[in-house]
Amino acid sequence: MTVTTDNIIPVAARTVRDEMIAFGIMTVLLLIVPFTGIYPFFVMQALCFALLACAFNLLIGYGGLLSFGHAMFLGTAGYVSGHALKVWGLPPELGIVVGTLAAAGLAVITGLIAIRRQGIYFAMITLALSQLLYFIYLQTPFTHGEDGIQGIPQGYMFGFLNLSNPTVLYYVVLAGFLLGFLLIFRTINSPFGEVLKSIRENEPRAISLGYKTDHYKLLAFILSGTLAGFAGALKVFVAQNASLTDVHWTMSGEIVLMTLVGGLGTIFGPVVGAFVIIAMEQYLAGFGQWVTVIQGVVFVICVLAFRRGIVGEVAHFFRLSL
Repeated sequence: MTVTTDNIIPVAARTVRDEMIAFGIMTVLLLIVPFTGIYPFFVMQALCFALLACAFNLLIGYGGLLSFGHAMFLGTAGYVSGHALKVWGLPPELGIVVGTLAAAGLAVITGLIAIRRQGIYFAMITLALSQLLYFIYLQTPFTHGEDGIQGIPQGYMFGFLNLSNPTVLYYVVLAGFLLGFLLIFRTINSPFGEVLKSIRENEPRAISLGYKTDHYKLLAFILSGTLAGFAGALKVFVAQNASLTDVHWTMSGEIVLMTLVGGLGTIFGPVVGAFVIIAMEQYLAGFGQWVTVIQGVVFVICVLAFRRGIVGEVAHFFRLSL
């Protein structure tokens, strides 16, 4: 019998090893983007949505909770951050903090309402709450209705980082993405993450082992909503506006699409899925409303041919843990 490294290294260690190698490669590629000639706005937008999709994947891929309302965290943080920056005159770092805290508070409230239900009932409650907020924001004066909050100032972060400089803004957004990604990575590979996975696989058994599953699911929902809000607060500096589009149910649908295309339950799948979907929206914009049809075709193809998602299929083929 031939002894290989894979025979010696435990599965858990190989998993972390593969993920850390992939994280290192991803970080290097993202760090050199400003020197490649790639349009930075596209990558910054994709990074914001990648973090959003990763936050959503934490909830469904590892907790087994399908939310159709994650757009409410993205949009709420965007509105609050935009208002704080433009009207209150807060510096960028405080604007991000205020927006993220608003999303966290919303996650606590909606989580307490929705977490007692399971399956399709949980999904429908999150969708209903998200649509309720959409109509509230449509009428609330501080959101400016259909016009949204326009011309949000970028300012100076920590007094010396000029966010009006595209390169500086890119690295700030990248730092925010990496921070959120590492937090998700650490959560998944912690005892808390293992309990979440056990709840996803067999909740009655987890209950029989003495775990208060509702508490774990609520904490996962709050963390996921908070990170989604953090992504929304970062997106404000990229787009310099906050609009109803970010709160609409179609945005929640896009988040689901990104996660499934990239690979549900994989750490890097949502990142790849976000870049694929945002790239399609950017480079197929000339097709107008046909972009939605094309996205639907891509989704059908992925479901039929790549049931594990892009990253899931690649990892399965090369026997990697990504």
